[in-house]
Amino acid sequence: MSRTSNITVRIEPEVKRQAEEVLGQLGIPMSNAVGLFLRQVIYQQGIPFDVKLTENKLLRIEKLDQQQFNLEIEKGFKDLTEGRFSTADRVAEKIEQGYE
Repeated sequence: MSRTSNITVRIEPEVKRQAEEVLGQLGIPMSNAVGLFLRQVIYQQGIPFDVKLTENKLLRIEKLDQQQFNLEIEKGFKDLTEGRFSTADRVAEKIEQGYE
């Protein structure tokens, strides 16, 4: 068996709990997930996902033409029917916890 090294990280308890829940469903121990991430850093020669500041892109109805408006409504209905939505209470919880 190859030698291993230890690393220590500090993470918010709720983030750790949620990650462990997802990883548990996948059958992947946390240490393996960290190893996968670090291998991808090496392979990608950087962070293996986009790290960027995003601007708040609120849609202003008065700026949309009829076709754009209809497209946004269709996207919203699709998200709703496919279960991709959050309740107002859940959004408030995330904001209180520091997640946006």
